[in-house]
Amino acid sequence: MSISKKSDQTELDALRHSAAHLLAAAVLELWPDTKNTIGPAIANGFYYDFEFQHPISENDLPLIENKMRELIATWDEFKREEVDLKKAKEIYHDNQYKLELIEQFSSEGKTLTLFHSGKFTDLCRGGHISKPNKELKYFKLLSLAGAYWRGNEKNTMLTRIYGTAFFSQKELDEYLNKLEEAKKRDHRKIGQDQELFFFDPLVGKGLPIWLPKGTIIKNEIEKLAIKFENEYGYQRISTPHLAKEELYLTSGHLPYYQDSMYPAMVMDDGTYYLKAMNCPHHHIIFKSKPRSYRDLPIRLAEYGTVYRNELSGTLAGLLRVRSLQMNDAHIYCRKDQIKDEVKKVITLNLELFKIFGLKNFWFRLSKWDPNHKEKYVDEPTNWEDCQNILREVLAENKLDFIEVDDEAAFYGPKIDVQFESVIGREETMSTIQLDFVAKTKFNLSYTDNQGKENNEIFVIHRAPLSTHERFMAFLIEHYAGTWPVWLSPIQVAIISVGKEHHNFCQQLAEEFKKTNIRVEVDDANETVGNKIRKASHNKIPYILVIGDKEMKSEELAVRVRGQEKLLKIRKKEFIDHVLKEVNDHQ
Repeated sequence: MSISKKSDQTELDALRHSAAHLLAAAVLELWPDTKNTIGPAIANGFYYDFEFQHPISENDLPLIENKMRELIATWDEFKREEVDLKKAKEIYHDNQYKLELIEQFSSEGKTLTLFHSGKFTDLCRGGHISKPNKELKYFKLLSLAGAYWRGNEKNTMLTRIYGTAFFSQKELDEYLNKLEEAKKRDHRKIGQDQELFFFDPLVGKGLPIWLPKGTIIKNEIEKLAIKFENEYGYQRISTPHLAKEELYLTSGHLPYYQDSMYPAMVMDDGTYYLKAMNCPHHHIIFKSKPRSYRDLPIRLAEYGTVYRNELSGTLAGLLRVRSLQMNDAHIYCRKDQIKDEVKKVITLNLELFKIFGLKNFWFRLSKWDPNHKEKYVDEPTNWEDCQNILREVLAENKLDFIEVDDEAAFYGPKIDVQFESVIGREETMSTIQLDFVAKTKFNLSYTDNQGKENNEIFVIHRAPLSTHERFMAFLIEHYAGTWPVWLSPIQVAIISVGKEHHNFCQQLAEEFKKTNIRVEVDDANETVGNKIRKASHNKIPYILVIGDKEMKSEELAVRVRGQEKLLKIRKKEFIDHVLKEVNDHQ
């Protein structure tokens, strides 16, 4: 959401952080035995974490909000006070969370500061609005969630209250309207309604089970990716779901990425791990035989399944899962080939985005920070050269991009494609990662035009369509479940008026199936109106109702999704029309 000129991001963060203080004050007024912890401003709002002695529910949010409005009238400022360690401990002697923060800040040499507003005092480093009773008017509490203290599952589970705040009622209303739209487009709800996927406790959290209709969409997306990758010269491969410990020690995933990997499996011939990344397997394929400069670039692609050991509390539908299928590929090339290969990857991305109707995106060049060399491979020349190459590609293609320091991977700079979804959420969809470290870790090399072994192999990691899981969640929200014809699990619904029409409907369906049109016959013992409503609710693109009249006619009467007028069309023309939409990805 755009921010008004009056409220740039810094001011908006200050407003929201001030609202978090107000929230804490209201909670402590209502439930004095509660322990308050921290309350930062976040993207689109704020939260505060509490340890309640008695559980509260979302039904209590209006009560808290009313108390906030009552208190704000007495808040004319945030008064700052510096305190020493002893006084800070005295004030919060019965709040172990604040005491922990006080000890931490003190050991780091930070000044301990309190901020007073009305009768409320909080340990805080600052960042508030100057006139709370005049500026803090337009806020709303949104939801409750559980949150471990300091994000550690070994700590106490706290209650997190989320809210938002703006400088005007108009901005607040716009945001709340977006939240309502987000609820309608929630991929979890639509996924359940349309029978696309589900999660089962016997299988485990974060492990999606794809139902037939969801699998159709997923397969169509993968077929599209394979089609384009074939055109761009990729070779498809398939690698195991696990590998020996030695592979991940070589790649560096162990020990640095171990917390995100599933625990080791000790077998009779060694220790194995489920793979969290495809790249180590692909590097092994590259080095499985001698390579010549004439072979380069080599492009290896795989929709490989990987596994991430995500905390159960962080899982969120398909957006964050433990099992994910990645639209992955690795390009092995010489330094002089990097620029051209990155251009091709970007072109491929843009072609795919166009097919899906995705427009609201921009690029982010994530660079290293030479002041934080402990985070990055110490190869300054490679860093600067590679960053310059990526920058030139973005500039020459006239793409909107920003540059961000200290966000690269440890092995090279990257380009992220950032999207703002239809519900206003920003997320990274695609990544183009340049890697100049794999050559050393895996001893990658090729024979150059002088007949000498050359280890200057650069690897481009790329995933235009992210993972099936994240991309499906994004598309469900993007289309609001109204799938284009080529992706629709059921493209044509045939509705039988009565029993005497069943055979004709089945014969018609078989004709459609032979042309690879996905069709479903509804011959249930229900009213025609009810069947039409069901098909319309399921957002099926085309509905055919077959009765006596339709059986005798040479034309089909087709209900087109989103149109009131029936389309009269001959059967062959209709089949050709649907197939053209499919072929054109409409």
